[in-house]
Amino acid sequence: MGGPWRVVAKSTRVAKRSTRTRTRKRRLRVRLRRLAPIAVVIVVAYLYYRPLSNWFAMRHTLAQSTAQVRALSAQKASLEREVEQATSLTQLERSARQIGLVRPGERLFIVKGAREWLRTHPQAK
Repeated sequence: MGGPWRVVAKSTRVAKRSTRTRTRKRRLRVRLRRLAPIAVVIVVAYLYYRPLSNWFAMRHTLAQSTAQVRALSAQKASLEREVEQATSLTQLERSARQIGLVRPGERLFIVKGAREWLRTHPQAK
């Protein structure tokens, strides 16, 4: 008498457990289906981060180098103009004396405080 009822009770418990397990699995699959695209986007963003940051850094470096090249080109043009203008011997001698060069056999005299003296004696100019 008790035997068949027990079997039925056990089978309904097993059926309830399998139904619960199925619904849990179904919920898990649904969650995975929702989270999978998000995970893919995160992985793709992570993989693109390093190359993009390198690209922006190289772009910045290129802009700096371009600016430096422009400045150096302008300086070169200025120096070329100075060389063209310094064709006379007197201009060349004047430029040499401005940077402290003297002719062989000449003595170099360094006068200290000349600018202050000129400021205090404006009529001497």
